[in-house]
Amino acid sequence: MERLGPQDLMMLWPDDLGWPEVIGAFAILDGTGLLDPDGRFRVEAVREVIGSRLPQVPRFRQLLYTPRWGLGRPLWVDARFFDLTEHVRVRPFAAPPDEVRLLRTVEYVRALPLSRSRPLWEMWFLPGLADDRVAMFIKVHHTIADGPAGVTLLGTFLDLSADAPTTPARPWTPVPMPSSRNLFEDNLRRRVQAAEGTLSQLRRPATTLHQARERWPAVRENYLKGRAPRTSFNIPIGQHRRLAVIRSSLDAAKQIAHHHDAKLNDVLMSATAGGLRELLRSRGELVEDLVLRAFVPVSLHQEEPGKARGNQGGLMFVPLPIGEPDPIRRLRLIAEASARQKKYVVGAPEGILGRNRVLQRVMTRGLARQRWANVYVANIFGHPMPLYLAGARITEIFPVVPLIGNFTLAVAALSYAEQLNITVVADANACPDVDVFAQGVRDSLQALSSSQHLLA
Repeated sequence: MERLGPQDLMMLWPDDLGWPEVIGAFAILDGTGLLDPDGRFRVEAVREVIGSRLPQVPRFRQLLYTPRWGLGRPLWVDARFFDLTEHVRVRPFAAPPDEVRLLRTVEYVRALPLSRSRPLWEMWFLPGLADDRVAMFIKVHHTIADGPAGVTLLGTFLDLSADAPTTPARPWTPVPMPSSRNLFEDNLRRRVQAAEGTLSQLRRPATTLHQARERWPAVRENYLKGRAPRTSFNIPIGQHRRLAVIRSSLDAAKQIAHHHDAKLNDVLMSATAGGLRELLRSRGELVEDLVLRAFVPVSLHQEEPGKARGNQGGLMFVPLPIGEPDPIRRLRLIAEASARQKKYVVGAPEGILGRNRVLQRVMTRGLARQRWANVYVANIFGHPMPLYLAGARITEIFPVVPLIGNFTLAVAALSYAEQLNITVVADANACPDVDVFAQGVRDSLQALSSSQHLLA
């Protein structure tokens, strides 16, 4: 039985608070071969390709099942019936076919709830862009995958060439749901194993104390050493989002990082800090000497590249010197801080927090008032070469991450085919001025790029 682990459960509870944990990506495709002579989208041809790859993604034909009390944690079970038309869908959008309308449409389909009665994913095709381009948006519940695993899932349906062969879909027979007795016995076995683990720790107090001491610096650094400043954009989130996108060159960002002895992630955080500086200044708020904190996810996947599965992530908090007006100095400060914070990465919850659902729910509910960080910043590594879906080239692809608690602003970057594409996800009420932030990010990247050329 595949039960949800502690980290998976942490992705489940926000749904109950109106913070749907859905990750996704939207892409722009050259739709020349995806449209018939009348301009209609050839959805059946696409479904044929998607259906042929489903055996490689078992989660896409499974349901998230929550047993009754006493039968253990939620688990994945095969759906008794599966209809691909419920998951691969089409929504043409009306004129004008511009980016503003596209982002609104992406947000509309993102906000549609994923029904627990079906596998927790959807792929939407949005024809109607100029020059026969077609947009695609795929959304997956976070319990299925994190960022790196999401890239792997999407890659299952993509090819390295336009003429890759399509194999017919194999017949699929769902595995029967386990009985209540099976669930009870499995739950009992897991509880006994957990109790044995606790007893083993009690029998070895010196070892347990040593492990606690090793973990203590990371806990102290991330959760007990200072608090994030209060800002106008750290308030409980609502239901509506606004999206903004920033296009940049991966090679240019790498050169900036190289010239300043920094990492690509540092460049992203420095640009984010520049955007936050402009956002707060536009609101008339003081930024002098202000240092905010970024929540930065860290991948702990050990699989080979392109084979990541599930949720295996840690986190660290990185200070962002918003008060520093010089973009080069700001980048160097962030690079130094980031290198230091990497020593204090916190992994998935363990021990009693990892097993106790009540404590996890209480902790999740507390995110509406958290003071650990001000903004979420993620950097996801995608495929370095152009990819194709059903023979159509993907020209651009952007990540979409969820908002929870009082994080009303999130930044996510995805590298793909020499591009570094950034998406800003903002709470529509708390950050109606998200475009000011996005422009600040662009200006910061441009300033860093210009300074690099001057140094050369």
